[in-house]
Formats: sequence, structure tokens, C-alpha cells
Amino acid sequence: MRKLSTALAATLALSLTGCGYNTFQTNDEQVKASWSEVVNQYQRRADLVPNLVSTVKGEAKFEQDTLTKVVEARSKATSIQATPELVNDPAAFQKFQQAQGQLTGALSRLMAVSESYPSLKANQGFRDLSAQLEGTENRITVARNRYITAVQSYNVTVRSFPSNLTAMAMGYKEKANFTVENEKEISKPPTVSFDAVPTKPTGPASGVAQ
Repeated sequence: MRKLSTALAATLALSLTGCGYNTFQTNDEQVKASWSEVVNQYQRRADLVPNLVSTVKGEAKFEQDTLTKVVEARSKATSIQATPELVNDPAAFQKFQQAQGQLTGALSRLMAVSESYPSLKANQGFRDLSAQLEGTENRITVARNRYITAVQSYNVTVRSFPSNLTAMAMGYKEKANFTVENEKEISKPPTVSFDAVPTKPTGPASGVAQ
């Protein structure tokens, strides 16, 4: 009886290995690690926003609507609990994408508007925060691309034979990924330029104290 149980266990182990069970475990861990890095970089960006907004507020007559949209977008983005389980829920993942995309758009608008305020661009604190923001956006792009690759590998295992049989038996399903349309929207970091390029006929900034 003991020999029979051992033989069954060995057969089961070989069967699971041949059907991709171990591959699922490896790929799933890679997805989790990649997702954690995405979340960390998005949080890094969110942490920069309060100081950035505070610095910009010091500029007289700066577009308040632009600042309000940044604050609202940050609030929405940080209100979503980006747990590892979120990647298994396409609707929740899409909501996360949209919230982060809105924050990216709001920040890009803020950086574009800042071009009209020479005294703000000359502010060392603003320059430092802008550089940190640009660096963080680049890190987000790298982290997101790694996540995309990890999810693609996992999802291929889910769909391929014979590992798809293991997926059905064990309840493994495809994970949500960043969409191509969303990638185009959020893959470009905000353009940060300190060359004086006036975009308004009249500017309120030249005589404003910092």
C-alpha cells in the first residue's frame, strides 16, 4: 500500500510538472514582483505631488483649475487599493489604469502651463521636483514594461496546451494587463523644459516674488 501511494505521488508530481504547474508558480511570482514595483513607482509619484502643488501655489495667478485637477487626480489614484488580487479583476484593473492615466495627464498639463511662468521655472525647488517627477515617470515606464512582459508569459501558459488543462483544473485565469491604448496615453513622461517659451500673450509672473 505504501509503495502504491509513493508511486501515485510520483506520478502526480510528474504529471503536474509536465502540465505546467511549476511554470505557473514561477510566472505568478514574477507577476507579483513586477506588480509590486509598478505600485511602488506610482506611489513614489503620488508622494511628489503635494510638494509640487505647494510650490506651484506660491506663483501668483497660476491657473487654479490646473492645480485642482492634479489634486483631484492624485486623490482618486491613491484611493484605489492596488493589491496583487487587483490584477485578477479586469474591471478593477481598468479602473486603476484610468486613475493613473488621469494623474499623468493632470501632471503633464501642470508642467505645460508652468512654461508660461518664468519665475516659477527659475524656482530651484520647482526645478528639483520637476526633475524628480521626470525620473519617476521613467521608472514607471520601465516597471510597467516589466509587468507587461511578466503577464504575457503567464497568460501564454494559461492558454497553451497542455498547461491550459492545468489552468482549468486549478482555476488559473488570465491576468489583466495594460492596454495598448493606455500605453500610448501614459508612456510619455511629462516634458520638462526650462527654456523660456512664453505661451500666453501676457504673463503675470515676471514681477512675482517667490
